[in-house]
Amino acid sequence: MHTDVHTHTTFSDGSDLDTMIAAAERADLAGLGLTDHCIVTDDSFGRRAQYDLVETYEHRRDVIDAAREQTDLRLYDAVEMSYVADDEDAIAAFLDEADFAYTIGSVHFAGPYGYTSDAQYANAADAERRAAVERYYDAVVALIESGLFDVLGHLDLPERVGYLRRYTTRDDYERVAAALADAATVPEINAGRVNRSLGRPHPDPAMLDVFEREGVRFVLGSDSHRPHEIEARVPTLRAVASEHDLDPVEIDEIAG
Repeated sequence: MHTDVHTHTTFSDGSDLDTMIAAAERADLAGLGLTDHCIVTDDSFGRRAQYDLVETYEHRRDVIDAAREQTDLRLYDAVEMSYVADDEDAIAAFLDEADFAYTIGSVHFAGPYGYTSDAQYANAADAERRAAVERYYDAVVALIESGLFDVLGHLDLPERVGYLRRYTTRDDYERVAAALADAATVPEINAGRVNRSLGRPHPDPAMLDVFEREGVRFVLGSDSHRPHEIEARVPTLRAVASEHDLDPVEIDEIAG
């Protein structure tokens, strides 16, 4: 089994990477994808200022290469890129230059809406919350249709945002499933909140039938930021795959 791990660090000496590798080994994984966040242009939500992989990916690659000598795990030098529809050309140019093993595309914000915090929705009316969620799925479909990414990250991020939870409809899932059915991009089952407030991976397992009907397959992603999260989340991903008789896509099938 493979897991993609979002570490959100620049490996200055390899020590942080060493702890993630050790956790992946204890979880009995065959491979470990290092998929730090990346965004190519400035944004009003501060993500470009927060994540600097655009400048540091070559140094990180050197650290990953060195770590390969110390483990039997397959280590993947990968990326999670924030998708912004207006910046497709800049995203494509950077991904072509950086030549990662594989790419995850995720929608973290779209238009005036951010999806990593619920603060802006605390006093919003139902109609505004629904508008934010609908805009999110518009962007997800555009991401898929762009053909820029190997993997679609956490395809239902609003379900992880308190004030937006349960504003996703079955029609939203069906739009995404239809787009994926005609695309090379593979979505992930993401365990980013499995041991926190939501207690389940994403997409909601109750909605997996929408994707199964379209023949959509998934990769399994732990979305781990810390070593202990790998060991806590991997068993849940395995259980979901077994319970729903999924045939997960291995990263070797899509990695360059």
